[in-house]
Amino acid sequence: MPIRRLPPDAVNRIAAGEVIERPAAAVKELVENALDAGARAIRVHCDEGGVARILIEDDGCGMGPDELLVAIERHATSKLAPADDGSIDLLDIRTMGFRGEALPSIGAVARLTITSRATGAADPGAWEIAVEGGALSGPRPAAWSGAGSGTRVEVRDLFFATPARLKFLKSARAEALAVTDAIKRLALARPDVAFTLTLDGRVAFKALVSGTQADPLALRASRVAAVLGAEAAADAITVDAERAGVQLSGLAGLPTASRGDARHQHLFVNGRPVRDPLLKGAARAAYQDVLARDRHPVLALFLTMDPTFVDVNVHPAKTEVRFRDPALVRGLVVGALRHALGQAGIRETTALSAATLGALGRSGLGGGGGAGGWRGPAWPVRPPLTGGIDAASEASSLLMGMAEPAARTVSGAPVAATGQAPDHHAAVPGDSGERFPLGAARAQLHGTYIVAETDDGFVLVDQHAAHERLVLERMKAAMAGAGLQRQLSLIPDVVDLDPADCERLLEHAGELAGFGLVIDSFGPGALAVTETPAILGKVNARRLLQDLADDIAAHGTSLSLKERIDHVLATMACHGSVRAGRVLAADEMNALLREMERTPRSGQCNHGRPTFVRLSLTDIERLFGRH
Repeated sequence: MPIRRLPPDAVNRIAAGEVIERPAAAVKELVENALDAGARAIRVHCDEGGVARILIEDDGCGMGPDELLVAIERHATSKLAPADDGSIDLLDIRTMGFRGEALPSIGAVARLTITSRATGAADPGAWEIAVEGGALSGPRPAAWSGAGSGTRVEVRDLFFATPARLKFLKSARAEALAVTDAIKRLALARPDVAFTLTLDGRVAFKALVSGTQADPLALRASRVAAVLGAEAAADAITVDAERAGVQLSGLAGLPTASRGDARHQHLFVNGRPVRDPLLKGAARAAYQDVLARDRHPVLALFLTMDPTFVDVNVHPAKTEVRFRDPALVRGLVVGALRHALGQAGIRETTALSAATLGALGRSGLGGGGGAGGWRGPAWPVRPPLTGGIDAASEASSLLMGMAEPAARTVSGAPVAATGQAPDHHAAVPGDSGERFPLGAARAQLHGTYIVAETDDGFVLVDQHAAHERLVLERMKAAMAGAGLQRQLSLIPDVVDLDPADCERLLEHAGELAGFGLVIDSFGPGALAVTETPAILGKVNARRLLQDLADDIAAHGTSLSLKERIDHVLATMACHGSVRAGRVLAADEMNALLREMERTPRSGQCNHGRPTFVRLSLTDIERLFGRH
């Protein structure tokens, strides 16, 4: 079969299939061009999901007639400047887009019209060019409203020149949702630019610039609230870390504000929205001991680094990137998120209190006594344990003893661990004295929930979920201090693996030894396992090593071993914590509350469920119609 050159129109249509696979992709490319042109306000209009019409207007620097002619040629761009020797560094990318394919690709499959007025042009100074199915007309003078510069790009009848592609598009509503998602991601990336999206004549999304460039953190926080909602912004913690020239900033949602899918994870590299598997895997690893596997955190994370450290041209739509040092990036993301979660303190989601009030309102507060009613306190009301952390430490033996199998019997009066009530004396909330974020224990309901009074309301604590988190954090701290115990194999397990996998594992032998797994080379394509983590018990050496090799190949580090150890610790913590139905004395409850206040991530259990609910006095009064 002879080799032939494809005609230009076929080349453009093939390029269009790589870059413009749906209307949202066309919108993304055109908006990125507007951002690179210095726009401060971008307006997007779409009809019928973008298939019938796409209109994008910006106030950027604009283009003259000569630039318009070049802009619609393939591989033409203003975003890459040659060096003195004429070479171009394709790794030093400092703009949103640099491929000179979006405009000619759109023009090859649709009816494209570009109207632009360059900065400093004489009135009216606007020019227009049109491309219909690859056929060029113009440029010609055009009318322009206003005195400023800018560009107006209109795309009609997308894919009319390639009708077969229309069969693969989804419904107009689905395509409109994809356009909305693309605009929101770009709006998050650039909080200094105003965005307006209109779908079929109705404003679907609007994000104004709130704040000044002098306060970028406030600017970003206001944009996160505008895009993700005020509730998501309120239920997030600030992330700010730097390592080896790579900076990570943004907001990370509380574990108790997680979602059922990963659509609410927004990741950016040098201002570019990406859907990178390495970054998503790092986020999942950071939340692994505070979230169930089927839950996903809400994220808006921004990575900033030297452009030469990341390759953005590994995907036609530039939605994936490749890092020069993936282990560094992954370690930064995992470490920063875990540190932020640990420093979050006692925080609960704003929606949790509202949901509690809603449930109370639906069930009603009447009904009198009975098996499902209020049992009253399990112990007489008396002054709470006070005196700050030192006093809480004095009662720590009570908390440490709560996991013992032999439960103490409480009948009327509390029984302390020493056999007599401790002589603590302090003021109740509202008087002068020590104040605690989780208040003072007042009662225990159904042997499961602790009621604590605070200065402005009360807190309801799930004693099993709370103590489960405390036990896990204590075990993790002990493991970090004394290290993992190893079990020595009398006869080493010899595992046959692919030689490349063996090399990967041997390169990380030191890291694996830190987790209690000791391996040695046993000839070509074989490894000898001499020691394993004692906490894992009997292990399938071959399966473990294969999983570790796959992790290293995909992420540059070993995840499976740490995840298995964390899973065992979480299981042990669950079984070793105080159970629901256990009646606690007053000092035990207060010791539990004080320990929660000083333990990282105590706002949720090991599975991501909340450990407490806080209701303010205002909420309670509103529930009874007092407001």
